[in-house]
Amino acid sequence: MFHIFFFLSSLVSILIFVVPLLGQLFFYYWLLLKLKSRTDFNTCHVMGKAKLTELSLMAKLQALYLFSYNFLQFLGWTTALFRILSNLISTKLVTGAYASAGELICLLQCCAFLEVIHGAIGIVPSGVVLPLMQWSGRTHFVLAIVRQIVEVKELPSMFITFSAWSLTEVIRYSHYALSCIGSPPYLITYLRYTAFILLYPVGVGPGEIWLMYQALPFIKRGNLYANSLPFSYYNFIKVLLVLYPLLWLKLYLHLFKQRRSKLGKYQKTKKI
Repeated sequence: MFHIFFFLSSLVSILIFVVPLLGQLFFYYWLLLKLKSRTDFNTCHVMGKAKLTELSLMAKLQALYLFSYNFLQFLGWTTALFRILSNLISTKLVTGAYASAGELICLLQCCAFLEVIHGAIGIVPSGVVLPLMQWSGRTHFVLAIVRQIVEVKELPSMFITFSAWSLTEVIRYSHYALSCIGSPPYLITYLRYTAFILLYPVGVGPGEIWLMYQALPFIKRGNLYANSLPFSYYNFIKVLLVLYPLLWLKLYLHLFKQRRSKLGKYQKTKKI
């Protein structure tokens, strides 16, 4: 079932962005044909100004779209964090993280595929490879493992993972949203490029990797995905556990590179 859920969620996410984008491209194509069909210089000059105005409008709409996306993600992850902490305070147990926020986090994570598209079409400078690595790793974790194995949903490693993810994303999306409408406060920028130093290894080590290791007996016992995959999913997870730290390290070092660039740039601007 997770394949179907994954496909439909990704398809909806893609359509939400691609349909308006195709509309913009169609308008530009129509405008270009209009410009080519006019021979009068003054008419072309007026149309050229109209095109520049429209391009400026499209840039504003693009910024509005990115702000809306990041703000909605910020609200979603804030809600998830609030639910997790509320459950912890009320029950004094760490076993209810998935029950309180799991389905919401699955939805937010699926919608994050849009960030891969954003990098692919160039409206953000993140590129494709690193966002795709992070998105696919997390999405596989929550949909293929956590949602399918009841026994792992109440493990402490589940609480650690979701708490680290939620804190990270609340900071990250608030920074992105504020960047779309101006310069974020330095505190938000500093947290964006500093909090990951602790939250990222905590979420991956005692969180994701430990939970996947704990899930191995249940995967083997239930012969998970034996009828839908041409290979042993149990062996796949064992290989993934070996590769995970290497893939994680690549992303982690990239974040340090970003930190030096962004915070260093801020310090230079401050001196000037």
